[in-house]
Amino acid sequence: MMTTTNTKNQFFWANVQKNFLFTTVKQVLLISFLLLIFACNNKQGLTLESIKTPTGWGYVIKNNNKIIIKQSIIPVIESQKSFENEKEALEVGNLVLQKLKDKKSPTITKKDLISLSIKT
Repeated sequence: MMTTTNTKNQFFWANVQKNFLFTTVKQVLLISFLLLIFACNNKQGLTLESIKTPTGWGYVIKNNNKIIIKQSIIPVIESQKSFENEKEALEVGNLVLQKLKDKKSPTITKKDLISLSIKT
């Protein structure tokens, strides 16, 4: 006796499961992004502090006393090197803080470092 399998049904459920997983991942990413924006939306709560590292300086950005960014090395450069002095760390930190307040991506580029005269 020959057994017939409903391949259309199996294909349907495989697609449903795949799409559900993909949709779930997208939802988690969207919720995470929205929470970060919501956390940074309160401009009153954003603060910048310098931190001393074993090899120099870095900065911390907090929102209502919760750390949202801790940068102990100069971003974008290949070597893992701290800022030479507190002033440099705070200049970059202020740029990141302003980007957050303007609801822009807080990433720093090499061009940003050059414009701030940060020694790399």
